[in-house]
Amino acid sequence: MFSLVFRKGRMYMNDWYNHAIIYQIYPKSFQDSNGDGIGDLNGIRQRIPYLKRLGITAVWLNPIFVSPQVDNGYDVANYFAIDESMGTMADMDALINDFHAAGIRIILDFVLNHTSDQHPWFQDAVTSKDSIYRDYYLFAGSGNHRPNNWGSFFGGSVWSPDPAGSGQSYFHLFDQKMPDLNWANPEVRRSMGDVAEFWLKKGIDGLRLDAFIHIAKADLYQNYPVLGGDNKPVVAEPFFANLPKVQEWLRPFCSRIRTDYPNVFLLGEAASANVNLAADYTNQQSKLMDAVITFRYFTDDESKLNSNIPAQYQPKAMDWFEFKRTQVVWQETLKSVSLPVLYWGNHDMARVATRIAENTTQARSLALLMYLQRGIPIIYYGDELGLHNLKFQNVGDFNDETVASFVSKCVEAGMSQDEALAMASLVHKLPARGLMPWDDSDNHGFSRHTPWIHGREVDTTDVFSQIHDKDSMFHFYQQLIDLKKQPLFEDGDYRLIDTSGQVYAYSRKLGSKAAIVMVSLSGDQCTVTMPYHQYRRMMSVGDYELQGQEITLGAYAGVVLEQVKGE
Repeated sequence: MFSLVFRKGRMYMNDWYNHAIIYQIYPKSFQDSNGDGIGDLNGIRQRIPYLKRLGITAVWLNPIFVSPQVDNGYDVANYFAIDESMGTMADMDALINDFHAAGIRIILDFVLNHTSDQHPWFQDAVTSKDSIYRDYYLFAGSGNHRPNNWGSFFGGSVWSPDPAGSGQSYFHLFDQKMPDLNWANPEVRRSMGDVAEFWLKKGIDGLRLDAFIHIAKADLYQNYPVLGGDNKPVVAEPFFANLPKVQEWLRPFCSRIRTDYPNVFLLGEAASANVNLAADYTNQQSKLMDAVITFRYFTDDESKLNSNIPAQYQPKAMDWFEFKRTQVVWQETLKSVSLPVLYWGNHDMARVATRIAENTTQARSLALLMYLQRGIPIIYYGDELGLHNLKFQNVGDFNDETVASFVSKCVEAGMSQDEALAMASLVHKLPARGLMPWDDSDNHGFSRHTPWIHGREVDTTDVFSQIHDKDSMFHFYQQLIDLKKQPLFEDGDYRLIDTSGQVYAYSRKLGSKAAIVMVSLSGDQCTVTMPYHQYRRMMSVGDYELQGQEITLGAYAGVVLEQVKGE
């Protein structure tokens, strides 16, 4: 049972999400139960004991609604039904019940900026300019001329011709088969609130509001200035990200949800939001999100890129100094506002073991570094096994025109196609959505059928072998999660400790308890002077030596030390 408390006359959960360990599941790749090669809801149900064993307390599911799968479920054709590849509504009801019986909360990915072009609203909207659903979407222009020069995140223009032949164009920030909703229309806002309430009534505990920062757009007839007057579409992000109307339109939506479901967790995807916007979105006065996910945690070091080929899919090192500065700024700014979201990866980026970590030791120490900070951990499925990106061997495997362009330009510059594909596989998001390996059987126990995703596997590990190996990454994550659940690391104050660029160190303090988390970001040995004299080891990765106040860390080593009482 979950405990309840009352505040200011209203009933709330006891801040369950502030103490949650969230595990992100990409359903298509987690577990197939019916042998079609696609992961599904009943497959997830089968693996609830594994999730309990790991120690997570909440699960975030990527979209499971009816979808043509142009963008792997983020193109929703029916918000009130489960995609047949995922199962049935009865399967979903059973999954919710089983999660709750296991003491695990469930968070659904809610796509509210756009729909599929197969959604009945859009299908009706393009039958006639007089359709009652016409104003559910953004139509503009005339005479087959685009209203502006804005570019889509998926390449090309944000405008595509009205299929009805009206001469107007419809707006799509992402794929042309994913038209944006018109949130200026009160009926759209009401309808999306109805969708949210439908799922909350079924018993889900939270919503991840996908791309919410994009629901407001600037004047659709305003071009984005471009040097030289180039007519090519340009991604005019200031015109469709984080505009003031976002908060105005979402506030009644969020208030409606919380009035009926005061215990709900609203997690917003604010990809391009800076820390001050994050504070605006999550402060109690705004009555919007409880926490937001930002993509601004990580800064690339582009100083060693090959200038002869595009930068987009070249592997890039982390700028560790900027990372440290970003982390402390987010920690300090949100200190009295909300909790930061702590993550290394998700379905929209390459895996941490591929993108950043040089070896298993660093993969562990980076997990220790991130998740013991003040904030809410979100662990991407398989990271607890140390999984890497797949290696795609064909351009078509990426299902992304930008990769085809990248490979072509690399070949023109003298690289082989295999070299270019290998490079893209290290950086692209799709190879990070590989199968969860459960055992060493065919398809790793994921499915009896050929899996939906194709690629050469880098890893030889699996859940079964790691569970039976006390030195495995899985057992490391178990210990780390247990440590995170201690009050010191859930509720303690955070303070970054000044160190050289090759060391990340911070303290956590709660009442009379204090601990130091220190991680080497380098392959070289380094020595740091500690602020206190006596410590007790709580957890460590790699080699370290502590003598008095001097600690020497080996390559990529990390350690958590508790201050001994009396200091």
